Amino acid sequence: MTNIQILKRLYKSYTKKYLKKILISVFFTILLAGSTSSVAYLLDPAIKQLFIEEKKTLILIIPALIILAFALKGLSLYLAKVIMISVAADVTKDIQVDIFSSIIKADTKLVDKKHSGSFIANIINDVGMITNLVSTVILNIFKDSLTLIGLLSVMFYQNWKLSLLAIIMIPIASIAAKSLGKRIGKVTIKQMDSAAVLSSYLIEIFKNHKITKIFQKEIYENKRASKYIDSLKENSRKISVIFVRASPIMEFLTGIMIAVLIYFSAKLISKNELEISNFFSFLAAMMLAYQPVRSLATINMAIQQGLNGAKRVLPIIDDIPEIQDRENSKELDVKIGEINFENVNFEYNKSETQILNSINLKMAGQKMTALVGPSGAGKSTILNLIPRFYDSNTGDIKIDNQSIYESKIYSLRKNISLVSQDTTLFDDTIFNNIAYADLDASKEEVEEASKFSFSDEFIEKLPKKYDTLIGENGLRLSGGEKQRLSIARAILKKSPIILLDEATSSLDAETENKIQQAITYLTKGRTSIVIAHRLSTVLNADKIYVIDNGKVVGEGKHDELLISSKLYKNFYEKQIQK
Repeated sequence: MTNIQILKRLYKSYTKKYLKKILISVFFTILLAGSTSSVAYLLDPAIKQLFIEEKKTLILIIPALIILAFALKGLSLYLAKVIMISVAADVTKDIQVDIFSSIIKADTKLVDKKHSGSFIANIINDVGMITNLVSTVILNIFKDSLTLIGLLSVMFYQNWKLSLLAIIMIPIASIAAKSLGKRIGKVTIKQMDSAAVLSSYLIEIFKNHKITKIFQKEIYENKRASKYIDSLKENSRKISVIFVRASPIMEFLTGIMIAVLIYFSAKLISKNELEISNFFSFLAAMMLAYQPVRSLATINMAIQQGLNGAKRVLPIIDDIPEIQDRENSKELDVKIGEINFENVNFEYNKSETQILNSINLKMAGQKMTALVGPSGAGKSTILNLIPRFYDSNTGDIKIDNQSIYESKIYSLRKNISLVSQDTTLFDDTIFNNIAYADLDASKEEVEEASKFSFSDEFIEKLPKKYDTLIGENGLRLSGGEKQRLSIARAILKKSPIILLDEATSSLDAETENKIQQAITYLTKGRTSIVIAHRLSTVLNADKIYVIDNGKVVGEGKHDELLISSKLYKNFYEKQIQK
């Protein structure tokens, strides 16, 4: 995407809707330009009539007009900025909402690949630069351009020869600023990357705080943090230096401009081609023009930052998920919930090893099917394919003889609940975490789900009970308590298909027994697909598939597999008979 295309896109998607506000701001910039120009213009009659011609009748009028001009200038600038601040806030919100919406809709594959710290950097740092581009830069372009036009008009009115000389010298500053703008664009990209790395690292530190302490790696992590912070600091410093570098360049060029103009003004005055009052008015206009000239000359730097931010953010917003409803897709009608895998093959990327090889599975409706096998065999991948977190490369998956790929994704996932080893909870109340499955659920329904998941046992002991805030990802709860809340949420959803991924992993015997009872209630009369390292949890499954290296290497009930599957028998002997 070219810079022009980016600017068009930003205007169409984020600026156009606030055009009325921007135009009002432009109106105030016109008043600002007019009042600034009038200040310079009034110096000519003020000097001529008050000091040279000594007209006492104007001794109050002209100063009052100058005060009025300054007051109008200040008020216009204030109102223009306030309006654009409002536009900036709206644009920031719109872009951040679009990023968040894109992340929510994104394929699981994309979210898995990109670290959360990068998304945070996109939402905060990059959006800030874009907002500056579409608000502050727009305001400054209008404000400074109109002010400069007004002041140049005053200068030409006073003396066209000096004005031409001043205009000739202005492009010199622009050339210098353009060079600095290119440099700042390159450094900005590095700064964005540094910010993303630091954000990612901070998230890891929060998640792994206990590990850091138990392995006594505080000093090591401090060094790592210092490294990332130094990188961000250095890139931020470079950007600031480039911005600051513009100041002495502009000051030097302005000094040269003023010196040259004073020299030629003296020549014109000596030839009676310029009056003293004209000179002071011209000089005032030129001095007032210094700020807008400087601003316009350096604005390229802010533009480059905004464009680089947009180059990172817009691809995220514009990303079209690969997994979406196909043409003429239908509502999934689940009656029994039988799930069939037909010659399913899967690999995450074409260059990577195939995860599933011609998988054929028949999972009976309203029954429990278990998947067992070593780590990395492909069990979790099978589970992830059912709700279309990923799509198979070839083959088909059917529910009640309906292809999931020909069904609407919303209706597919509406019929599925998931309970996994890595329980996902929100920094919210216990009630809201359970009710996440059904936001319209009553208090009685939530409490009933808690009862059948045995969550009520610990909830009732809490001071605020269901109104207890559990912290980030259930920080204040034990592993078993979090798992019970996850099961309660699945119970509340009342979906006909249940996916359980290592739901009882890493729990003590007593907690496991409680959760197993909760799972029994959850899965009763529902199609249940269970992954478990602990065979004790699936001994009574209606059917067990043994998965190894992405293939089905055994199937049957527990007793049958003890005879027919050496791999299953080894699992059993290691776990049950040890």
